[in-house]
Amino acid sequence: MNRKRNRSRNDAHNRGFSLIELIVVLVILGLLATVVGPRVMDRLGKGKTEIAKLQIDQFEGALGLFRFDVGRYPSTAEGLQALIENNGGIQNWGGPYLDRKSVPKDPWGRDYQYQSPGQNGDFDLWSTGADGAEGGQGENADITSW
Repeated sequence: MNRKRNRSRNDAHNRGFSLIELIVVLVILGLLATVVGPRVMDRLGKGKTEIAKLQIDQFEGALGLFRFDVGRYPSTAEGLQALIENNGGIQNWGGPYLDRKSVPKDPWGRDYQYQSPGQNGDFDLWSTGADGAEGGQGENADITSW
């Protein structure tokens, strides 16, 4: 008789979740996703902007080293590629100035824009941001070196 009671308790215990319990859990998860989701996406957008700023800072350091060795910044035609390889026979080139085999792209997968001489300094270096278009505001604003 005790064995039957133990079996029935174990059977009741091992049945799993009821449909109502599953629905309640799904509703709670849905509410959490609704509240937390937009905040996570906002943080992700801000994170990409911060990554672009850090990469621009790294480029500025590498460009400074290039200038120290060569006596000038790479021309617009030479571009950022001059930080990785000396294809044009640049005298006194002591690179590579970046620890990569190719010039990194911005966090949105596009090339950084580079111009030397720049309109805002010795060189202008920028990413077109999340929208990929020049200008913009907020999360679509350009990330610049100036």
